Amino acid sequence: MSKLKYIIIAVVLLVGISLVVTNTVPNSTSFASGYLCVDEQIGPELSTQELVTEVAPAVVSIVTETVSYNWFWQAVPQTGAGSGIIISSDGYIVTNNHVVEGAQKVTVTLSNGSVFAATIVGTDAQTDLAVVKIDASNLSYLHFLSNSLEQLGVLDPVVAVGNALALPGGPTWTSGVVSNLGRSIEEDTGVVLNDIIQTDTAINAGNSGGPLLNTAGQVVGINVAIASNAENIGFAISTDTAIPVVESLITEGKVVRPWLGVSVTTVTSTIQQYYNLSVGTGALITSVTSDSPANKAGLRAGDVITKIDNEDISTADDLVSAIGSHQIGDQIEIVYYRGNIQKVATATLEESPS
Repeated sequence: MSKLKYIIIAVVLLVGISLVVTNTVPNSTSFASGYLCVDEQIGPELSTQELVTEVAPAVVSIVTETVSYNWFWQAVPQTGAGSGIIISSDGYIVTNNHVVEGAQKVTVTLSNGSVFAATIVGTDAQTDLAVVKIDASNLSYLHFLSNSLEQLGVLDPVVAVGNALALPGGPTWTSGVVSNLGRSIEEDTGVVLNDIIQTDTAINAGNSGGPLLNTAGQVVGINVAIASNAENIGFAISTDTAIPVVESLITEGKVVRPWLGVSVTTVTSTIQQYYNLSVGTGALITSVTSDSPANKAGLRAGDVITKIDNEDISTADDLVSAIGSHQIGDQIEIVYYRGNIQKVATATLEESPS
């Protein structure tokens, strides 16, 4: 069976290429979620001109600089490009982790051409999100729509904005529809992203970290990847995922989450037959981290988890959600199958390693 590949969409530019690099969307149902302004409901639809006028000042281009070394140990500077979303008037900006990961210098350019050096506040590889900060004030910023997976519908119109192909002269705008909701994808880095919005809106290299917007100008997702060898299949991290992660990155500098210490895949009919499993649904453990809660509880690769605290586990996503609903230090009861024998184990969740 062929495996669909997903490509993260930052631009990497070799040295020598030159780059020219208010509160918006008022809504009576918005509230301050720490540093983010979050709308509980979809706002009124904006005209095309209103959308561009209100959103453009809050979308930035991000250029990163890193130094690698060739076979002769000569320094080879490289420049990367992505996008970002201003989320507060004092300069907090959301982008993707893969845009700024390993960067030695981060430069942010506003839509009016102003250029700022940025510092990395925090990154989270597990969700491919990051927050950077510039020293500025009175900036326009965007609202995030809460529970976007529930409030959006298939074929709802959406707009993507970002630093596509690092083209000079401001952001690129594309429009399309929501193609599906709640996807899970594996990036070419091996990171699995859940609760993803699929769209046919044109998303290109450099759009990473830019907003996917509804017609009210609210952020419903953060553009992150495209499918390789396919047309009009792009993906955005939903605000369901982004809102708590961004808040944690700003307040803690990292995401503090409970951890079991297993890698899993969803049991399908094909997987059941291939591994000769006794159950047709569940989360098949493919590896167990040494000295993890799962390891201490006696779990091992090949076990199939079917329940957590009496909650049925039918897929890998179910397991991720079940663990995420607990706190660090919680004891959980795990029902699993080893061969055709049902077993029960108790694990104490720990803080996830960085």
